Amino acid sequence: MDVFEDPESTREEILAAAYRTLCEHGYADLTMERIGEEFDKSVSLVYHHYDGKDDLLLACLEFMLENYRADTDAGPPADPREAMETVCDRPSLVDAPAEAQQFVRALVELRGQAPHNEAYRDYFTRSDRFFEAQIATIIKTGVEQGVFRAVDPERTARMIHTVLSGAFFRYATSVDDAWLADIREELRAYNERTLYLQDGDEEP
Repeated sequence: MDVFEDPESTREEILAAAYRTLCEHGYADLTMERIGEEFDKSVSLVYHHYDGKDDLLLACLEFMLENYRADTDAGPPADPREAMETVCDRPSLVDAPAEAQQFVRALVELRGQAPHNEAYRDYFTRSDRFFEAQIATIIKTGVEQGVFRAVDPERTARMIHTVLSGAFFRYATSVDDAWLADIREELRAYNERTLYLQDGDEEP
């Protein structure tokens, strides 16, 4: 991912190595030693900064989320419909780079730790709330601009985010991906029927 292209510190180099190792090996086969090999310096230096692989992976997830938050913190979108179309394009994983596909699978593995690991559960709860809030902001802006129907932004955002999360989970745990295009098109159809105001429509 772009966030790891040019590490600015030893810590970021370790996080980048953890990300690459996670994408290549997945959670189950990831070890601090493998991260140390990818880091290309010393595994003891990795241990100096992080207690174990979960501590390191959580730091990696936090770093990625904070960078994404900073990159997208530009306020309400100028074109909420275009922004919503971008959201609904997220299930287009078939044509995504191999690394992105590997990361989605690894992310599902990490989420699978959450039922028994409070730190992962806390992270994914905050991550879900962040992405739901992003979608809700798009919807609120569309309603305010008079281009979306007066739906409940938070409820609609939760539904859309949950559908997207389910799509990623199914993609990561199935050999069949033909349905991804159907999910994307159904999300768009939902938006056309329920969210977008069409020419000639009037809100009650």
